[in-house]
Amino acid sequence: MPKFEKSTGDLFYAQVSDYVREKIYSKEWGVDEPIPSEHELMAMLDLSRGTVQKGIRQLVDEGLLVQQRGRGTFVVQPVMASPTSNKLLSFGESMTDLGVDYTTCVVTREVRPADVVCAENLQIDVGDPYLFLCRVRYVRARPVMFLESHVNISVCPGLENEDFTEHTLFYQVEKTSGRKIGRSELVYNARVVGKKRGAYLDSDEHAPALEIDQLVRLDNGVPFEWGSVWLPANRCVISNETQRTNR
Repeated sequence: MPKFEKSTGDLFYAQVSDYVREKIYSKEWGVDEPIPSEHELMAMLDLSRGTVQKGIRQLVDEGLLVQQRGRGTFVVQPVMASPTSNKLLSFGESMTDLGVDYTTCVVTREVRPADVVCAENLQIDVGDPYLFLCRVRYVRARPVMFLESHVNISVCPGLENEDFTEHTLFYQVEKTSGRKIGRSELVYNARVVGKKRGAYLDSDEHAPALEIDQLVRLDNGVPFEWGSVWLPANRCVISNETQRTNR
């Protein structure tokens, strides 16, 4: 049985979180399996109910656990969002290919004038209009992805009026531009989610997230989207399959 000490400098509830987190990371407590009940944890750890509850609440906020009324607390099954091999797909297309049912909510849709950084990335002039589009993607009524897009509407006339709840941005871009999607440049960053994005993702503002910065081009090399995708840690994972080439 673990012994928690005040001398470590960590509060007892934080040590409870660390204990349960390690059980999950080491795969002793598996995905979709219930963890021990509050009373069992109180007996195992020799701690009060309030301390155990606070430690478990922290892991719920991180997205490692989910509490189901009348059933218990379970290790969360991540939602897979996987670009297939080297084929460029939107995250929505990837989820569809994996058989994941999702819904999309548009939370911001505004035509704005480009500042210096936006103009540089989209290769437009400062002050030119672009579409600022923010969407939240849900799986089983739980937010799993927050997408922020700055879109070059000069190459996609009428895009700002299209429906992004039933169709992906890639679909609407190809429809309005008359061109195919070409390639993307991605940068992966580990972040804390922050207050604004945490509210959209139903996550604590200090919870970890994977942020993917992306610049996507049409098949003629013209950039049409510059933006970010935010994935809550332990709720979404990115998987990829590669093959080693002969050297």
